[in-house]
Formats: sequence, structure tokens, C-alpha cells
Amino acid sequence: MKKQKVDVSGLIVKIIFVIAVLILWEVVARANLFGSRSRLIFPTIGDVLQAFVNNFKTGYAGSSFWVYIMNSMKLLVLGLFIGIVLAFLFSGLSIVSKTFHSIYNLVVSVFDLLPGVALLPVVIVICGVTPGVIVFLVVHAVIWPMSRSVLDGFLAVPKIYVESGLNMGLSGFSLLTGVYIPAATSYIVSGLKVGWARAWRGLLSAEMIFGLANCPGIGLYINQMRTNMKNAEMYATLIVIIIIGVVVQYGILAPIEKCTVKRWGMSK
Repeated sequence: MKKQKVDVSGLIVKIIFVIAVLILWEVVARANLFGSRSRLIFPTIGDVLQAFVNNFKTGYAGSSFWVYIMNSMKLLVLGLFIGIVLAFLFSGLSIVSKTFHSIYNLVVSVFDLLPGVALLPVVIVICGVTPGVIVFLVVHAVIWPMSRSVLDGFLAVPKIYVESGLNMGLSGFSLLTGVYIPAATSYIVSGLKVGWARAWRGLLSAEMIFGLANCPGIGLYINQMRTNMKNAEMYATLIVIIIIGVVVQYGILAPIEKCTVKRWGMSK
């Protein structure tokens, strides 16, 4: 019961904070502190809400905003899937082979430091301006932090678990799936959170830097609104980005964590 009260009070505090921010925004918007530029810099909440509706109702240049969202999510899901699969594959091989572990650990340490945006010109030169470039950047954003978390989780598995698995006749792939992955679940979920966040930011950054006319995404939509001085629509698009992030965080990742890490007593 005590834990539930703490959660409710925390939710109330968050709601009060959001309301306070909205009130402050509205006050600044109506005060015209920036003169003729005030409605551009701080559109009223009513203008932003109306722009939010218009984004989905009319879109831009005859294209519905839903098209932009679906294009972005399609590339994001594909990149996430490839990145997660490769992270598990290479991390699993690292457990089987010490030589591969040494090499892959070095590769992760090097490429994890490279921002995807820095690789963008190189990838464009090699692959051209195609949706595959964005998928590559999403894979780059997710595979390294995911691999780092999985590798750390595998190394943190108690030796007694591994020895018990060996005594039960497990080896190779069966030992990986039967011992290492279940025991490292908390690290894996943590890697999913970091990988998702970095992939989402990388996707939007790539779309904002070079927009694809044949596959327009949310990042391109923001740039189009900025170019046309539709700042209310631009802020409304940012709200959509936040909503998508919250839905993924609390609608997908949180239940996964609850059904695994917290259910198995690996976290409070």
C-alpha cells in the first residue's frame, strides 16, 4: 500500500508540473515579449492544438501526416530489428569464442563513440540517398549500446549458474539461451531502452539533415514546417514525437521489464 501511495503522489507531482509549464507558456505567449516575433517563437496553446489537428487533417503538399509517421516507424522498426538481432548474434559468439570476444569488444568500444550523423556523409557516398541509409544509421545507433549491455550482462552471470548449466548437459547455443540470456535479462532490457532512445534520435536527425522525397518522415516534416514558418505546426510535430516516445517507453518497454526483470526479482 505504501508503494502505491508513493506512485500516486509522484503522478500528481508530474501532472502539476506539466500544468505549471503550460500556464507559463501561455502567459509568455500572450505577453508578446518578443514583439512581432512572439507568435512565431511562442504560439499560444490554442494555436498549437489547432496545428496538431491540422497536421493530421491536411498534412503538407497533399501528403497526410500519417504517411510521414508510418514511413518513419517502418524504417525505425526495420533498423531496430536488424540491430537487436545482430547485437544478440555477435554477443552470443563472444561467449563462445574468447578471440571473437576480444575483437568484438574492441569494435564496440570504437564504433560506440562515433555519432551516426558523423557517418552520414560516408554512407551517402557509398549507398546514395536512399531509405537504406536511414536504416543503417538506426542499426548503428542501436547495435553498439545494445551489445555493450548484453556483453556486460553475460560477464555478470555468476559462475555457479554456468557450472549448473554445464552439469545439466547444456553447451554452446543451449547454454546461451538456457543460462546466459535469462540471467542477463536486466542488462538486456536496459540495453533495449538505451538502444531505442538512440535509434529514435538518430532516425529523426537523419531525416532532418537529408529528407527523402520518396519516403518522407517526421524529421523532414519538421524541416518543412520550419521552412514555411509554420512554427505552431512544428511544435505540434514535436508533441507527436514525445507521444510516440512515451507510448514506446510505457506501452512496450515497461511491460517487458515488468514481465521479466521485476517479475523474476532482479529489480525493485
